[in-house]
Parts: sequence; structure tokens; C-alpha cells
Amino acid sequence: MLLNELRDYNVSLLQTGMFKDYCPNGVQVEGRAEVRRIATGVTASQQVLDAAIAWGADAVLVHHGYFWRGEDAAITGIKKRRIAELLRHDVSLLTYHLPLDAHPELGNNARLGKLLGLIEQGRFGEQNIACIGELEHPQTLAQFAAWIGGRLQRVPQTIGDNAKNIRKVAWCSGGAQGYFEAAITQGADAFVTGEISEQNFHLANESGVAFIAAGHHATERHGIRALGEHLAAHFGLEHRFFDQDNPV
Repeated sequence: MLLNELRDYNVSLLQTGMFKDYCPNGVQVEGRAEVRRIATGVTASQQVLDAAIAWGADAVLVHHGYFWRGEDAAITGIKKRRIAELLRHDVSLLTYHLPLDAHPELGNNARLGKLLGLIEQGRFGEQNIACIGELEHPQTLAQFAAWIGGRLQRVPQTIGDNAKNIRKVAWCSGGAQGYFEAAITQGADAFVTGEISEQNFHLANESGVAFIAAGHHATERHGIRALGEHLAAHFGLEHRFFDQDNPV
């Protein structure tokens, strides 16, 4: 398929025009016109790019790309080396940030909910990317944390009473610790996200709502991979997911 066809399909699929994002969604670096092999990864790091290029990818699709709001616009240093490698091999980079978090089927939050056995009942937060729902099988906080660790292959950081029964859960992948107060307002027993900030410790202790930081990378591995698998099946493309382990 043509790169422009891939771009336009993703605009429609992910409804990218509906989001006020912190970075441009879509084609960030333009490569060759024809796309047969697509690589996916969480972040457009040098390791992911090198592996994708060595495999023979025509386009790399990621959740975390470049040109973030407020960053220096100069293409120097690490950014220069990454972009130069893409241009040298005529490989495209496509990035999908908030639209991929929010998608009801392929999104990071939809996939995280399914992986953790959460039944989604609603959305909240900025542009409705955070989710609220219930566990299929209620359990104690200690059991839930162990379950999350097993499913994500990463031991989560948990703040709360380990003996507390958890049924209603709010969740939002990545760096969504700022939604904790909204999750408390939603009546959640626990909030699952990727990262934790200092104030979240106190909010958890004083509200009685558990806070679970399960890893930014660990909670956002599944949406971009699902997008790649969907595109491969829909258009007959070759796809490979390249995962660079990241404990953050």
C-alpha cells in the first residue's frame, strides 16, 4: 500500500483530528512511498529504529515519537541521529499518542483493561481517555497487585491497604497520575496507571483509594502492537513488534 493510504486510514481509524495533543499525530518523518513491512514499538528510540531498519521495515509506528510541545525545535544531538537514520534508509515514522490511548478497541486503555480482566463501564478525564469499571473477580489489593505484576511482567508500586477488597477500578496508561483525584471522585477502590508522583502517596493514604503504578512502558505496550496487527491483517502487510525493555 502507499504511505499516504496508510496515513489516511489511520486518521479515520483513530480519529486523530478530534484530539488536542502534545505532539503531531501521523507522519512525522516521510520515507518511501510504498509500504509493505511495518514495525511497531512504544517509543522511537535508537534501539527500536535500528532493529526495525535491520528487519527491513518501510515504516515504523510508535506511541512516543518526536516534536513534543515545549521542546527545543532544533534537530540536534540524539534527535538528529534518530531522524538521520530514518532518512538515510528512507523509512517513515508515524506517531499516535492520545488517539491511541483513547481508541475503544485498539487503544492502550482498552487493551490494558482486557489484559487485567477489567470490565469497562465508562470514561473520564481529559478527552475521555481514562476508564472506570470493575474487576471480573474482586480480590484484595495484594492479590490484585500480584495479578497485575504477572500480566505485565513488572512488579507494580502499590500504595494502600493490602487487605482492602478491590472491585471498582479506574485506570489510565502511561503518565496519568494527575487523574488520581478524578478517579477518587468516580468512586474507585483503586487507580492503576504507569507512574506515581509524590502527592499521590498522600492522596492514597488519606482517601483510602489504592494507587498502583504499574510502569509507563508496561502499561503502553499493547495498543501500538494491536494497531500494527490490525493494519497487517487489514492490508496484508508484514508486521513485527519491537519491544525495548524499560523499567520506568
